[in-house]
Amino acid sequence: MAPRDQADDAASFHRDRREHGGAPQHVDDDQLAELTEEERVDAGLDAFDPDEVPPATDTPPEPTDIRQTETYEEERAELRREIDKGEYRDPSDRDPFPPTRYED
Repeated sequence: MAPRDQADDAASFHRDRREHGGAPQHVDDDQLAELTEEERVDAGLDAFDPDEVPPATDTPPEPTDIRQTETYEEERAELRREIDKGEYRDPSDRDPFPPTRYED
């Protein structure tokens, strides 16, 4: 049997000498998950430990008001043109479908 490494001792579960030598009453789930992830990486099942990945360096995009964009204005103008020509109408119980033909 190989001697235990001190790093293994630090990562092992803390045992209180006042408890019996069997399984602990309360298992530390967070520490167990951390040890499991380390074992998965060591065994080659996972490529990396997600907790050891550095944070993303990209800054999030600045929030913009979509109503200020050129695309929004173009679509709004197209919708107004369709309303003025009678191509667009609100669906109703009597006529729930869009028109079958549009002008080219």
